[in-house]
Amino acid sequence: MPYRNAAALTSYYTGVFSVIPCLGLILVPVAIVAGILGLIRAAQHPESHGRSHAWTGIALGLVSIAEHVGGWFLLNQP
Repeated sequence: MPYRNAAALTSYYTGVFSVIPCLGLILVPVAIVAGILGLIRAAQHPESHGRSHAWTGIALGLVSIAEHVGGWFLLNQP
């Protein structure tokens, strides 16, 4: 657990919870921005770890975007 890289952990947990419908609209930007900050922190301070948590948060944020956009299109079909 990369407890020295709070941004990576924030990205991971917000990414996981962003898959929940409607909640993701708020959490996706947090997951992606925190993931990028976590990657920067891990690159500058390798002892802080957290690269995989940051990448997972970013990936789940992107999946959540696709889920929300796809759901919106499905709900708005004639």
